[in-house]
Amino acid sequence: MDRTVPKTGSEEIELYIRTYYSLLRSTHPVQIQTLVESHMNMESSLHIHARSAEPDVSAFIYSSLRLPDCIAQVDLLVLGQTEEVFIGAGYHDIAGWERVSARARRRRMHFDGAHTLAVYIASLSDIDDLIPTLTAYQIEWNKLHSLLQGELLKLFLAHHQGRSDPLSDAELQIFADALRISLEDTQRLQIVWGRRFMETLTAIARTPKQLSLRLLAGSLAHYRKATSRWWTHVQQSAWAAGIDLTEAPVYLVSSNTHSLPNLLTGYAWRHEDDLLAYLREAQHATLLAEYEAIRSDQKARNYNNLLYYVLKKYLQDTDPEVVRQTAEDEHAIGLFRAPSKRGFDVEAQVIDLRRLRLDWIDERICCLDGMELLAKSNAVILNIDYPLGMAAYELLSEVAYQVGALRGAYVMGKAATLNGRVGDVMISNVVHDEHSQNTYLFSNCFTAGDVAPFLTYGTVLDNQKAISARGTFLQNPRYMDVFYREGYTVIEMEAGPYLSAIYEAFRPKRHPSNEIVNLYGVPFDIGFLHYASDTPMSKGRNLGAGSLSYAGMDPTYAAAIAVLRRILAQEIQRLRQTNGSPEAAKSILDGSAREESATE
Repeated sequence: MDRTVPKTGSEEIELYIRTYYSLLRSTHPVQIQTLVESHMNMESSLHIHARSAEPDVSAFIYSSLRLPDCIAQVDLLVLGQTEEVFIGAGYHDIAGWERVSARARRRRMHFDGAHTLAVYIASLSDIDDLIPTLTAYQIEWNKLHSLLQGELLKLFLAHHQGRSDPLSDAELQIFADALRISLEDTQRLQIVWGRRFMETLTAIARTPKQLSLRLLAGSLAHYRKATSRWWTHVQQSAWAAGIDLTEAPVYLVSSNTHSLPNLLTGYAWRHEDDLLAYLREAQHATLLAEYEAIRSDQKARNYNNLLYYVLKKYLQDTDPEVVRQTAEDEHAIGLFRAPSKRGFDVEAQVIDLRRLRLDWIDERICCLDGMELLAKSNAVILNIDYPLGMAAYELLSEVAYQVGALRGAYVMGKAATLNGRVGDVMISNVVHDEHSQNTYLFSNCFTAGDVAPFLTYGTVLDNQKAISARGTFLQNPRYMDVFYREGYTVIEMEAGPYLSAIYEAFRPKRHPSNEIVNLYGVPFDIGFLHYASDTPMSKGRNLGAGSLSYAGMDPTYAAAIAVLRRILAQEIQRLRQTNGSPEAAKSILDGSAREESATE
C-alpha cells in the first residue's frame, strides 16, 4: 500500500525541532531569541503573521492562555520530570514556590515570586508544545513593546497604573490605534488578561521580553520514573477505596474530569431547579434561552448536556457546601479521584462499576438492557485526564503493564478539523503518527450512529483519517495540504501515541517505525472520538480567537455518553457470558490472559 508522508511541507518544521533539541543539550540556559528565526521560517498555521510588524493577536492570545499569568515577570524557565531532578540542579525548594497554572493547558508549574518558573514535563510532547508557545509569546510581546513607546501611551499607562476595572471602548480604541489592531482584538486581550490588563500592558511597555529556558534532564529513564510515580499514587488511591487495580478488569478512558462524573452521579438533572435559578440570578440570559429552546424542541432528550455545562459554572460560583455534596455523591457511586500531587499534572478517576446507582445515571445510559447485572461486576473504569502527546504513550504503557486485564481503551478529546465545523465529532479508523511515522489501521468500536442521537448541534463524521501531530504550532499550510490531499482531515496529538502503546500491549515487541501497522487483531476494544475545537483552514482564526461556547462543548457530553454506553454494554455482555458468577468471570478472565500470552 502506497502512502504519502508530507516531507515537502515539513522541512522547516523538522529544522525547527532539530534546532531546539540541539540547543537544549546545553547545560546553560538557552535564549528563546535564538529560535525566533527558525520559528518564523516554519510559517506555523497558528502564527501566520509572525514576520509581520503588526501584532498577531490570535497567536498572542493562544500562547497567553497556555502560560501562567506570571509569565509577564518570568525570565527563566527550568524544566524537569521529578522533584529530584530539580533538587539535583540546585532548586531545593520547588514545592515551597507558588503553584501557578494556565487556563488552557494542564501542566504543574511553580513560580519563585521573582523571575523563575519551574515546569514539570511528562514527555517530549511538553517540550514540543512549550517551546513554540514561548517563542510565539516573546515575538508578539516584543512587537507590542515597540508599538507602546509613544509618549501619549506612556502617559496614559502611568496615569492608570494599578487600574483593574475594565476600560471603556473609547479607551480601548486608543490602544487599538497605537497597536495597529482592531478594537475587537483589543477587547479580546482585555477579556484574556482581565483585571491584569493595564498591569500587563505596562509590563510590556516597560521592557522587551528575553526568555531563557533550561532542560534539567531529558532521558527516557526520567520520563518513565515520573510515570511510575504517577501510577503508584493512582494505585494507592484505589487501594484506599478497596479496589485492587492489579487484579481488576479495567476499561481505560482518556477524557476529562467532569463528563463521566456528571453522567454517573446525575447531580445536574437531580438539582435542575437550582441550576435554573442560578441561570436567572446570574443573568445568564443566553444560556437560559438556549435551555428553553432545547427543552421545547424535538431534541429535548439531550437537554441534560446543557445542564452539565451549566453545572461546571455553578460549581465555580457557588458555596463550598455544594462542592462537598457533589464529592459525597461521587463516593456514593464508587467514583474515587486521584488528583496529581507530585510530578506532572494528570488526574485519574477510578470508578467501581458494582457500586453505581442506576437511579442516578443519565437516562440515555441507564436504559441499557441488563444494567442490574453490574452489581456483580468486578471491573472498574480508569479515567485519566487527557494527557498531552507522548505522555499518552507513557501512561497507557504503564497501565497496560500494571492492571489485571485491559478490557478497552477509549479516547475522547479535542482536535482540529479540515473539513468540519467547531462542534462536530470525528471518528477515525486510520491514524498517521508523526512521532513514530507509522500509519495505524484499526477497527474503531464507534460509528456515527453511536454518537449522533446525543448531539444537539454538530454533525458526526465517521470513517475519517487523522494525523497525530507533534505540537499545535508544528503545522503549516503546506504540511496540512499534503495530508488533506491524501484524505486526512483530523489533526490531534494523542491517537498515534496511544496506538503505539496499544500495539505493545498485545504484541511481543516494541512498536515499529515508519510502517503501515495493522491493529485489527487487538483483543480488546479501541475507540477514538474527537470533537472539533479548531478550524485551522480559516486563516488565523485559531483557538486564540475565542473559547468554546456551549455549542462547542455539547459534543464532549455526546461523546462521553457513547463511551459509557459502550463500556457498560461490553461489561454486561461479559457478565452474561459468566452467568453473573464472579468466580466464572475470573476464570474466563484468566483464560483470556493465557490466550493473549500464547499469542505473544
